[in-house]
Amino acid sequence: MTRFFAAGLLVLWGCLAAMAQTMPPSDLPQTEISSTPDAPLQQLLQSQSDLIIASSRRTIQPAIDAVAQSGLGDVQTLLQLWQGKKLVVRKSDGLFFRGDTIGDSRYELTDLDSGAVVGAVGRAELKQIKPNSGVRALIGTALVRFQLNDPVAATRRAAVTSIGRDPSAEALEPLRASIRSETDDDLRVLKQRQERLLTIRFDNDPTARVAAIEEMSGDLGVDVRAALNPLLDTSLQIYPEGEPATGNVAAERRIDEDFSQADAYAALVARGFAEPRLQNDEIRLALEAHIVDGRVAGIPLAQLSDMSTRRRAYGELAASGLARPGPTLSDMTDTVARYQFVDTYNEASSAVTDAAEMALAQSNRKVAFHKAADLALDAISLASIYFLAAIGLAITFGVMGVINMAHGEFIMMGAYTGYVIQLVIPDHTLSILVAIPAAFAVTFGAGIAMERLVIRWLYNRPLETLLATFGISIALQQLAKNIFGTQARPLTAPGWLDGAWIVNDVVSISYIRIAIFVLALGFLALLLFIIRRTRLGLETRAVTQNRNMAASMGINPDRVNMLTFGLGSGIAGIAGVAIGLFAKVTSELGNDYIVQSFMTVVVGGVGSIWGTLAGAVMIGFSQKGIEWLNPSNTLAAQTYMIVLIIIFIQFRPRGIVALRGRAAGD
Repeated sequence: MTRFFAAGLLVLWGCLAAMAQTMPPSDLPQTEISSTPDAPLQQLLQSQSDLIIASSRRTIQPAIDAVAQSGLGDVQTLLQLWQGKKLVVRKSDGLFFRGDTIGDSRYELTDLDSGAVVGAVGRAELKQIKPNSGVRALIGTALVRFQLNDPVAATRRAAVTSIGRDPSAEALEPLRASIRSETDDDLRVLKQRQERLLTIRFDNDPTARVAAIEEMSGDLGVDVRAALNPLLDTSLQIYPEGEPATGNVAAERRIDEDFSQADAYAALVARGFAEPRLQNDEIRLALEAHIVDGRVAGIPLAQLSDMSTRRRAYGELAASGLARPGPTLSDMTDTVARYQFVDTYNEASSAVTDAAEMALAQSNRKVAFHKAADLALDAISLASIYFLAAIGLAITFGVMGVINMAHGEFIMMGAYTGYVIQLVIPDHTLSILVAIPAAFAVTFGAGIAMERLVIRWLYNRPLETLLATFGISIALQQLAKNIFGTQARPLTAPGWLDGAWIVNDVVSISYIRIAIFVLALGFLALLLFIIRRTRLGLETRAVTQNRNMAASMGINPDRVNMLTFGLGSGIAGIAGVAIGLFAKVTSELGNDYIVQSFMTVVVGGVGSIWGTLAGAVMIGFSQKGIEWLNPSNTLAAQTYMIVLIIIFIQFRPRGIVALRGRAAGD
């Protein structure tokens, strides 16, 4: 037993020895730091110690101002340490240090004045200064004046951005001072703009504010309007009739025109100028307090369910002096007539408000113009999408007279082809370049197969063709669901198509939309070349104008039909790749564009490339215009657009660009 006890002691001694070897070394000798002129930062912090340690947003501002305005060289670093929760206090003597964690429970202390490492102590010996978000925001405001002149341009830019997010009068003078020493041209322009905006809002000199407003007049920036709008804020002032209004008067409110009688009287009551109106709760409480033998003022309780009876009973109580008599309608009218109601600007200077009003009017006019331009860009973008989706249908419909309800599914097949290509080729730019011809090849082959197997047996039978292609569209949708599932698949655009072309704060258009617009123009030029300069185009035009005459001249209409249907299907596949870059790729993708494609073809004119372009532009602008008039309900906008198209067809049944000659008669 003794041997076991001795062995246990030996093991315990070995463990203690191992722990002693792994323990951190004892604290380094600590440099003596005292509040002397040789340690100015330490002296400064000691003078504000109580406020800093308490760290309350309501009381911390004097301490921040004392540090920021001390003129000491390392103030910026000190503020950054404070904001980043790197400032600690040693409990033994109350001195401040920079504290960096080493391990889980120890801190390395650095002298704030000399930058020398003082030593390493345990967490229990320190108090970490942890400013809350409000205090950190105040410290950040104080840091701006230093960051505006920081040697690093990115820091200076971040400081200007911070001023723009949270403008204040305190930042105006440091910002002005930093402009003179700014070496970066772009940053100087940015600083000058922020200085003008701060001058508009906070400068004490009305002349300087008016000059800044006139300089920024007509600017489309949201920040300019955000600076000008508060200058035109008003508050209601009430004066006795005949007494002149004081302050910067904006307008006088006219009763029953700008201001209802009820609102005017309520404003008088709120300011203590009139007796409050009787409220239902007040009437009820008064009636309850004067119930005697089941009656109130001689009226049975059973009759008091009616409001008019309640008011009559209350009137009896008021006549007896048992309740407060409320003002009558004539009393309220007379009371309102004894006062005038005036809106006055919160801004005291009339010169500033006049300049702000003119500047905002000019800015609003320019904003309206640029909004119209932005709407036009959106409409052109939408028109290019509709043109790509409809041009293939226009060719097949014009040449063959076939109503292809599966045209939307060819768009869907093109989008899925792009998705599969991206699975094989990870590079998004290269995959899109490969996907465009691949989608054309896949849908071209599918179109030829569909024409050879189904469509050619149903020529001159439009109802059967419509039903057959509708059935094929359902089958293709189900096939896509079986292969790819029901979830949307990503077709990712190249990185250089991310973002948007931003003209100003009002006008912008995404690079993807620009790329689709360029693609649409490219296909317009290609189709015009094929139709006007190639043998296939010549035969296509001949078959479109007169099938029998073309056949008698040696043209094979069946071959033309097959190639034309394949060409139209291939173009739909390319449209699918383009649409898939910004729309969800699902088996129902084609359903979103088949109706618009048919409308584009019918409105533009069957069989005409220029007509399809005109139809796409008309529908694109009409839809965007209606959505602008009714932005909250896009479904209603589409309904209105269909109604407009129906009305248009009543006057132009052959479309914008109608076929001529014998083809028009067919």
